[in-house]
Amino acid sequence: MVNIKLHSKNVKVPADVPKSMKKHYVKSFLTATKYTGNLMLFAGDQRLEHLNEDFVGKGISTEDADPEHFFKIASKAKIGVFAAQHGLISRYGNDYKKVPYLVKINSRSKLVPGEPLSQSLVDFEDVLVLKENGLNIVGIGYTLYLGSEFEQAMLSEAGRLITWAHQNGMIAVLWIYPRGRSVKKPKHPKLIAGACGVAVSLGADFVKVTYPEAKNPAVAFKEATTAAGRTGVIASGGSPKSVKKFLKDTHDQIHISGARGNATGRNIHQKELTEAIRMCNAISAIVLDKKDVEYAYKIYKGEKK
Repeated sequence: MVNIKLHSKNVKVPADVPKSMKKHYVKSFLTATKYTGNLMLFAGDQRLEHLNEDFVGKGISTEDADPEHFFKIASKAKIGVFAAQHGLISRYGNDYKKVPYLVKINSRSKLVPGEPLSQSLVDFEDVLVLKENGLNIVGIGYTLYLGSEFEQAMLSEAGRLITWAHQNGMIAVLWIYPRGRSVKKPKHPKLIAGACGVAVSLGADFVKVTYPEAKNPAVAFKEATTAAGRTGVIASGGSPKSVKKFLKDTHDQIHISGARGNATGRNIHQKELTEAIRMCNAISAIVLDKKDVEYAYKIYKGEKK
């Protein structure tokens, strides 16, 4: 299947992007999606979110203990964006300036019990400093816990951040997870679809959500991609699983459900460097190049490039 590149004239530019920033937004969007309209997001925000258990232990490469492992993967593999907190990017970014970055604005650890609340760690100006210093910053990311008693505060902050990103020629990606005492079935297809409707209402370019639990999740996920409208839906990779299962799920999400990408962390970075690079390239073959599962698996195995 021939992959046709998305032309700049066909990028749907949000109306809150100033005329002076339209070309910058289009460049950010095309860079992030590799000129396809789909997003392959390599997630590197887990060191704060999940602490160290994702990086040391049985079945995890010893290379993953070093935070720089993220950057080595992102600089050598085919990805759309590498998403990480501002601080992590600032510590390593000068050595990896060509990596397309998505700055994760907020985060929280899982240690604090009760209703989830995740607030900004940095201000708008801090992101612009990274750009001024020559880093390839194409967008920002923000996590929103739908259903938390602190939902309104996060909704308000997310809305302002999306508008700010657009006004500065960048894309905005939301992580939306239904969580809190009022949420009984966080992976119910209708609740995931509701989260996607929230994302488009806030003006996000993409939304990262959990793949729904259903008898046929790929079909059930269609409700979410429809509810998102012009906001692209990407499913989170979740906990480690077999490579073939992961690639099949990713293929089904795009070709059955209508998703516009994938967000993957642990299923990539817990592998040693060369294997992690091949895994990235296999995922990108499906997300960006429209290849089938068998072709992508051969890339992972090193039988194709």
